[in-house]
Amino acid sequence: MTTNQVNKKMKHFSILILFALLFACSPQSGKVSKEQIAEEETAGNFAKATHLIDVYIAENDLTPSEVYELNARKDIMHRIRLDFEKDKASVIEYVKKYYPDVNDEILEKWEKFKALESKVIDGEKWYFNRAASNLFRLDKEAIARKAEVDKPAEGKESILKTHLPEVVNTLIKNGKTQATPVKMRVKYELTLQANAVPDGEVVRCWLPYPREDNRRQSNVKLLSVNDSNYVIAPAQYSHRTIYMEKIARKDEPLKFTIEFSYQHAPEWFNLQNQTIQPYDTQSELYKAYTAERPPHIVFTDSIKAVSERIVGNETDPYQKVKKIWEWVDVTFPWAGAREYSTIANIPQYVLENGHGDCGQVTLLFMTLARYNGIPTRWQSGFSMHPGSSNLHDWSEFYIEGSGWIPMDESFGLNTFSANDDVKYFYSNGIDAYRWIVNNDFSQPLFPDKIFPRSETVDFQRGELEWRGGNIYFDQWDWDFDISYE
Repeated sequence: MTTNQVNKKMKHFSILILFALLFACSPQSGKVSKEQIAEEETAGNFAKATHLIDVYIAENDLTPSEVYELNARKDIMHRIRLDFEKDKASVIEYVKKYYPDVNDEILEKWEKFKALESKVIDGEKWYFNRAASNLFRLDKEAIARKAEVDKPAEGKESILKTHLPEVVNTLIKNGKTQATPVKMRVKYELTLQANAVPDGEVVRCWLPYPREDNRRQSNVKLLSVNDSNYVIAPAQYSHRTIYMEKIARKDEPLKFTIEFSYQHAPEWFNLQNQTIQPYDTQSELYKAYTAERPPHIVFTDSIKAVSERIVGNETDPYQKVKKIWEWVDVTFPWAGAREYSTIANIPQYVLENGHGDCGQVTLLFMTLARYNGIPTRWQSGFSMHPGSSNLHDWSEFYIEGSGWIPMDESFGLNTFSANDDVKYFYSNGIDAYRWIVNNDFSQPLFPDKIFPRSETVDFQRGELEWRGGNIYFDQWDWDFDISYE
């Protein structure tokens, strides 16, 4: 048989297989159901689930809203694929620096105890992109091994060792709740890859901008923007944005750049041994900020069980907060997170996986606090510590007579200090090195975004879209520089 004959037979065989697969999912074998789609999606059979969604849309007379939701599910599967792109060889290559003799048995042990995150997608095992580095934050033995090899630097802790005692001592002496603010100047830039959208198309962009309605953050000044037709979101919007539009040009990256300055004051409330007034449980504030907020603030059976174990019969509001805050801090180590839009219930994910990043543990704290009758609200933006700046999430809780009090769940206990006021600083305070962008989560942008957001919970890096759809994180980069005045 000649090579051409072999090629023709192989091509014929491939076509037969393709038709067989299509026939298996076609209307002839019964109409596709939502249950079938969900089953394949849950099993990690994303290619099949995506195909079934397309068939379901074709078979049924659906509303635009229903089509939108189904296509959004396809988008989430695509996002999960992007989060899980590392194969075993890549993980082993990273781990070998610390474990030269790493093998399948060791990998399986780490996976069993959820220190190494993986997922089977379309029949193949893929590791979370940050699984290897997260291993050395989650497994105690691996943490110790990395410390021996790398001799880690202190990072922001060296700043906090000086900054936090100064704040506490100053506020204890003067009886106030705020100390001297830190002034910062920021240049923020988002760069869309060349040819990510066709030449001549309008790209819509939302960038993060400092809030001007928070008592800790003030003196906000826009210094420059590389588009004169910009719009800053009104203060009533929970996500503070600056909006621009630009036209894409063939083979050229597209840049959106702003520069601004502001100041942020550290804040700390001395709640130890304070008599706290009872809540007005009929107030609108209390009702709004102790309520469930599906899908991420839900009083599930597991939340109720955890609450019973850690809060028990405690009645003092701040002691409830402190117990929850400390339990979350010591129980769930920080680890790099999957994109929030791919997680159905973030606090439940933390409970099941034994770790979480700043926003994930913050949502767990908020859920437990609200279940215990403590009003809480989201706050986020960036941590701005010299040499250690990054996206960051935290929250505030409400105490009658004191008002809204900041707390940072993932910064946790300052074990470097024997002074309880400093050690527990982040259970009732916040440092000066912050940039506040949001005072709630999962709220509308201004102007409205047409397509699903890349980040459906938080807003920090920015958002992009064009008339063809959302432009996801894999197609653009962001960066910022800080100077301290």
